[in-house]
Amino acid sequence: MDEIRSDSNGLEGDTRPSASWISDTSYWIPRHFVESAWLEHAPFAFWLVDAIRPTAIAELGTHNGFSYFVFCEAIARLGLLAKTFALDSWQGDDQAGFYGSEVYESVSTINGADYSAFSTLLRGYFDDSLESIPDGSIDLLHIDGRHGYDDVRHDFEAWRPKLTNRGVVIFHDIAEHQEGFGVWRFWKELTAQYPSFAFDHGHGLGVLAVGGDIPQRLHEFLEVGLVKASEIKEFYELRGAAIGELYDRGVRAAEVPLLKGELEAVKGELASVKGDLASVKAGLEVAGQQSDEQDRVIAVYASERLGLLDQIKRIHQSTSWKVTRPLRLLSAAVRRPRG
Repeated sequence: MDEIRSDSNGLEGDTRPSASWISDTSYWIPRHFVESAWLEHAPFAFWLVDAIRPTAIAELGTHNGFSYFVFCEAIARLGLLAKTFALDSWQGDDQAGFYGSEVYESVSTINGADYSAFSTLLRGYFDDSLESIPDGSIDLLHIDGRHGYDDVRHDFEAWRPKLTNRGVVIFHDIAEHQEGFGVWRFWKELTAQYPSFAFDHGHGLGVLAVGGDIPQRLHEFLEVGLVKASEIKEFYELRGAAIGELYDRGVRAAEVPLLKGELEAVKGELASVKGDLASVKAGLEVAGQQSDEQDRVIAVYASERLGLLDQIKRIHQSTSWKVTRPLRLLSAAVRRPRG
């Protein structure tokens, strides 16, 4: 494919592919990084919002808020007049795990500070908010709640009337086949009825054009996707891996102070053992114990000292690796293993 040089939004010297399914937004870096299984889909989400220019977005299943804030950030940076709605109980479930109020408080704090002008958090079960959102008002619906077949089917059917004639639905976890996950099965049924595209990385993301009036850029994307699916998937997988690497790098940086504290604690323990060893040696000399008993006790403490030195070495090596690991250019990001 043809290539162009990056502008000021990209890395210096970065080379960008030129295609209808790529734009500057594909290279945006999220402002809010939180732990999420959705990290690797941020580049495509930025592109998608730019492509369809929605007037309203609804997300079923927000949890830590990563995907939702990517949508909100795109709305803000593109200067779109749009509304967004995040729906979640913020209690968790048996699939995602249960958690306390701190998750909702974190999401609410970010939302209030950066996106309150157009974003609304609707806390409760998804169906509880059906009456709050008018039919035919949502251009982009993200379904990422419970992942059983019956659950995801119910969510789609219940919220389908809320979509406009330009409506697009995206489904997360379409590549997950583990027990309790049935999104893949429902996705297979839907693709026989509507134009679609599926990403395999990041647990899978399905893009479904439900409305009869598909936005032009999305229509072009779906058409190209019929012949260049592997090329599109590879590009966004690499872009997603770059975002995942940025998140991991931030986590490693945050761990450095903790590792330094652990190192100081080990040093303190080593100093204590050295003091004990000196005391034992002095005591044995005073007591006049046999040299073989003295050697045995010294050997015990020497062994403990070597064990602590080995701990220090491992921590030091780990810290050095985390602090000095060479930074990769985003355009050359490698595939990030699933956590």
